[in-house]
Amino acid sequence: MKLVIHGKNIEITDAIREYVNQKIEKAVNHFQNLTTEVNVHLSVARNPRINPKQAAEVTIYANGTVIRAEESSDNLYASIDLVADKIARNLRKYKEKRLDQKTQAQPKTAVVVEEVPVAPDLIGDRTPELPTEVVRTKYFAMPPMTTEEALEQLQLVDHDFYMFRNAETGEINVIYERNHGGYGVILPRNGNGHTNHKNGKTAHGNSATPEKSTAKG
Repeated sequence: MKLVIHGKNIEITDAIREYVNQKIEKAVNHFQNLTTEVNVHLSVARNPRINPKQAAEVTIYANGTVIRAEESSDNLYASIDLVADKIARNLRKYKEKRLDQKTQAQPKTAVVVEEVPVAPDLIGDRTPELPTEVVRTKYFAMPPMTTEEALEQLQLVDHDFYMFRNAETGEINVIYERNHGGYGVILPRNGNGHTNHKNGKTAHGNSATPEKSTAKG
């Protein structure tokens, strides 16, 4: 297993490196056959108004799947403990899902969904804030996948949304966690004001509709 440790506004000392190795190796010990690479990003916020200030982020690449967790606290070692526990839970969840898929005898059934309009306000009571500059750029592979597969990825990456390439339309979609429960999908609108559905037809309307919405389960 390849373990890479990065630091932002912090020196990665031998003591920190040893502690990260100890905690992460323990967290992934029972999942060595799934894990190919582990990236650990440690950071300390310079802005005194940011609290908690010390964060630990772990990204694991497991057989083409990305599993991610992030925790913050006032103490870097405490943040490492918290993120190690969370990544172990996410790995366990991923392994159990793989086993369920292998042992499932009956054909996979479609999820019953209901088409609802995209919420006009996706941020709820939160105050929208834009950074003054781009502070981080991420690149990642975007293999085609179904909405169900994208939902599984969303539940593993510890984010509120997940961007993916729809396997049936070839378009870039975004699946997100709704403030009031469940999930929604944001679809692009083509030039004539239509949205593509997975059956290859187009739908007419004044607003984009989610491809599907389903509850956590």
